[in-house]
Amino acid sequence: MSAQPVQTTTHDVSERTARAVAEAARETEWVRPSFAKGLYLGAFDLSLIHPYPGTNPKDAARGDAFLAELTAYCVTLDGARIERDDRIPDEYIKGLTTLGAFGIKIPREYGGLGLPLVYYGRALMILSTVHPSIGALISAHQSIGVPEPVRMFGSEEQKREFLPRCAAGAISAFLLTEPDVGSDPARMGSTATPVDDGSAYLLDGVKLWTTNGPIAELLVVMATVAPHDGHRGGITAFVVEAGSPGIAVENRNAFMGLRGMENGVTRFDQVRVPVGNRLGAEGQGLKIALTTLNSGRLSIPAICAGAAKWSLKIAREWSTERVQWGKAVGRHEAVGKKVAFIAATTFAIESVFELSAAMADAGLKDIRIEAALAKLWASEMGYVVADELVQIRGGRGYETADSLAARGERAVPVERLLRDMRINRIFEGSSEIMRLLIAREAVDAHLAAAGDLASADSSLGAKARAAVHASGFYARWLPQLVVGTGSLPGAYPEFGRLARHLRYVERSSRALARRTFAAMARWQTGLEQKQALLGRIVDIGAELFAMAAVCTRAESLRAQDASVGASAYGLADAFCAQSRVRVDELFRQLRRSTDAGDRALALAVLEGKVRWLERGVLDPSEGTGPWISPAPTGPSTKVNVRRTYR
Repeated sequence: MSAQPVQTTTHDVSERTARAVAEAARETEWVRPSFAKGLYLGAFDLSLIHPYPGTNPKDAARGDAFLAELTAYCVTLDGARIERDDRIPDEYIKGLTTLGAFGIKIPREYGGLGLPLVYYGRALMILSTVHPSIGALISAHQSIGVPEPVRMFGSEEQKREFLPRCAAGAISAFLLTEPDVGSDPARMGSTATPVDDGSAYLLDGVKLWTTNGPIAELLVVMATVAPHDGHRGGITAFVVEAGSPGIAVENRNAFMGLRGMENGVTRFDQVRVPVGNRLGAEGQGLKIALTTLNSGRLSIPAICAGAAKWSLKIAREWSTERVQWGKAVGRHEAVGKKVAFIAATTFAIESVFELSAAMADAGLKDIRIEAALAKLWASEMGYVVADELVQIRGGRGYETADSLAARGERAVPVERLLRDMRINRIFEGSSEIMRLLIAREAVDAHLAAAGDLASADSSLGAKARAAVHASGFYARWLPQLVVGTGSLPGAYPEFGRLARHLRYVERSSRALARRTFAAMARWQTGLEQKQALLGRIVDIGAELFAMAAVCTRAESLRAQDASVGASAYGLADAFCAQSRVRVDELFRQLRRSTDAGDRALALAVLEGKVRWLERGVLDPSEGTGPWISPAPTGPSTKVNVRRTYR
């Protein structure tokens, strides 16, 4: 006999409660230094990323050998077949299993390859350029699926039970999102109810957008445990056998891109999960999820780097081959600037990934902000690269690869690239949510200094005491923002012509810190509502991080090979020049923007005051269903579309 599942209502959670849940899941300690955090505080510490971190020679040798085998195998795969069939063939999955691709990051003592994160990312670049659904398969399995949270938070028994299975090809999935729950986990409706004897939990609920879900053997599931027997309960993580009674995959979702990706809707009805399959304690689930994502997010910039490198190759070859008005189109300035942008941005995306991954591998820095910035910036810029490649290719960029081949031309899937790249701005935290998460970390020092001054609920007495503490912090901190190394004309001489860009980064870091302080002083507790302003602050920091990454990487490459280093310096110089234009514009928008007018117009639209503007069109979606489908608990009434691949 067991307790009945708790039915939760996901629509009655207040904004304060939702924020409290998210805040409780944050890592609040800063034990290790963070380069990116320093950027937002006006403390540009180049020693944290220079010399550019490298890989242990033994690990590098093993990694290079694996990449060679992986490349040789991937050459035999047909990405067009995946696109046409909307499925990764089982024999492809078997081949990847044989190579060890499902255990790249899993430690060797648990049956994996135990390779550094840098090599995992390089493998994703190769896999994703065969077809991005393969990259999604591998990254959803290893970056956020069972291997990573079990490796980080599992008991030794759990590691020995699950990690060898995952390395041997037991595909896993991560289940957090629900039909009415995205980035606001306080609204979670899925429940885990302890049975009377305490030996297990009964899972109930519905999960949406479960990448790998339709074929997974193992699942990481987040569900809410109600308070019981003196336990506080809360959102909790469980490892669940996907074939357990009561689990049904009710739909295999289809998208504008990533054809071949296995993604579905999964229902749980009284699914029995042994207590030994709980990861961590009750209530730690969201913290486990967010901590896992700190490094897990780096799969996105790796995939974006691969796409950008392919884009550069196609842009170069096509812009040389295509002749208009008497010369190759790439030699016309309008197209040449696009080629230059793609080249410089490709170098930067790869540099941002490699730097972040190398720091994660070393384990000496706190890279939670770096990883988030890398995901945000690479996904945004990677999509622009894809869009510019479509423009360079013109009509052929809009035409499908199959159509090009049918006409006897080279089957270049540029339109597919654009469709596939779009999801990266949403995967593992949309750009808007990422900016809010990063902004929260960027102002953490200010909130800590302000204390009760930053709380709308504090008493006047508490605010007065907090003001004394804050004044001491700012008396020490603000003078440091007046002058720095970037003000010295000869600073960073070892970087040659790139030194001026590093001086710009240092000066801009201090300017950004001053602007952030001014925003805190002006808006105080209302700053969290100024999401557009916070977004610009975050985006400036992202560009500064990218500039620092390309400069240090270029210098590292120059030290290794003078000929490569010379062109790397050229790429870094061009990227920094382009980035500085973007940073200057973002700073200008901090002073003057259209935010107030845009906010007023948005409210007018939401209140229906401009509905007249919508007249004269038809809406084919009307009458097809609700905006968000209801997800009541209970047994599934649909056909289970889960399939096995081995």
